[in-house]
Amino acid sequence: MFALMKAARLEALHLARDPVTGLEAIVAIHNTRLGPALGGCRFLDYPDTESAVLDAMRLAQGMSYKAALAGLELGGGKAVLIRPPYIGDRCALFEAFGRVVEDLNGRYITAVDSGTSSADMDCIARETRHVTSTTDEGDPSPHTAEGVFAGIRATAQARLGCESLEGLRIAVQGLGHVGYALVERLAAAGAELLVSDLEQGRVQQAVEQLGAHPVASAALLCEPCDILVPCGLGGILDGETVGTLRCAAVAGAANNQLACPEVADLLQMRGILYAPDYVINAGGLIYVALRHRGESDASIGAHLGGIRQRLSAIYARAQDEGRSPARIADEEAERLIYG
Repeated sequence: MFALMKAARLEALHLARDPVTGLEAIVAIHNTRLGPALGGCRFLDYPDTESAVLDAMRLAQGMSYKAALAGLELGGGKAVLIRPPYIGDRCALFEAFGRVVEDLNGRYITAVDSGTSSADMDCIARETRHVTSTTDEGDPSPHTAEGVFAGIRATAQARLGCESLEGLRIAVQGLGHVGYALVERLAAAGAELLVSDLEQGRVQQAVEQLGAHPVASAALLCEPCDILVPCGLGGILDGETVGTLRCAAVAGAANNQLACPEVADLLQMRGILYAPDYVINAGGLIYVALRHRGESDASIGAHLGGIRQRLSAIYARAQDEGRSPARIADEEAERLIYG
């Protein structure tokens, strides 16, 4: 385990359980040099504890990079709560996790993530003040979608030379809170939408409300399109799937889209422009961080506007150096974090 932590340059890994509620929690703190670690709390099924730990570690590292490039005085962390087969009292379970967060004395601030809600954060807030995206603070998903939309525009400009998204064929995988908010913006911008989701009700809603074209989830990655937009869980791009892509660019909201760093180079070799996920999807982090700090909507909006500029600068440097934007983003984030 220490070897894995060293490889990821992880500061700390905390495991906690509460036998009364069934809580099994993992908190990974990647780096706190720039400030306390902020990162979401996932509540998902995992095949085993090792998979959950590895997910938390990798996501925590991504949060450090995301916060650094977003210009936030924060480090990166992530919590993974392994979903038990039976949940007797959901709020009690999250209250127990709140006590875990409180015991970390402010080194980690938790937030909503996959499988959790603002109501869950309200339960955590009964035990600690080191929590954001509560009901009072609001759902960060629309702000993530806003940032990804701006990033897609930057990507279209850099790869296709398009100022407008009108008529572009955009394939969106995943129609959760972020994905659906994003397709609404894309539809309003005149894009032709291909959509997939494991829950067919969400797909049907996008078809009926937005005129989207439904595609089976397994087939979406190889559909011809201008921009592929992954908005589900991570790890979908590997050596095999990259070979089947029929798009000019990949720019989506999902965390950890690349199965390993070398996949970025495969995309580069194929001429597929890749938007580093922790750059394009930083809108949610920006919102929860600045809202937690009490900043105004105007300040938050101005900060969100920087996502397009950051991506454009990364693309420009990648073009000049003939390298993947993912490699450029990693270098810039590490320079900010480690000096």
